[in-house]
Amino acid sequence: MASRWYHLVIDAKDPAALARFWAAVLGYQILYEGPGELVIGTGAHDYPGICFVPVPEDKAGKNRLHIDLDPDDRDAEVERILALGARHADVGQGDVSWVVLADPEGNEFCVLRSHRSLVD
Repeated sequence: MASRWYHLVIDAKDPAALARFWAAVLGYQILYEGPGELVIGTGAHDYPGICFVPVPEDKAGKNRLHIDLDPDDRDAEVERILALGARHADVGQGDVSWVVLADPEGNEFCVLRSHRSLVD
């Protein structure tokens, strides 16, 4: 039997604040908040979720894994996410069709141009 993807786990200095940021970005809800972790997702039985756990150290270096977002309107979504507390990030991407942002703790992620036009 193959494994099922359960959660993406993100280390955080402030798990509660980072979970709330990502819940706002993705339109997710807080599914669990307890000592040592917060979980966000679309519903209690929908997977995968995103789990935020506390770590004592700050982020160091570029992410080895990142989230790509696929909005209907890239530029409008970038502005919305910046208003939630993200910032622009430069990871050496050069002139590309996506925008690299960093969440409040510096984790980089990409906001892509819409892929809906590619499948419609």
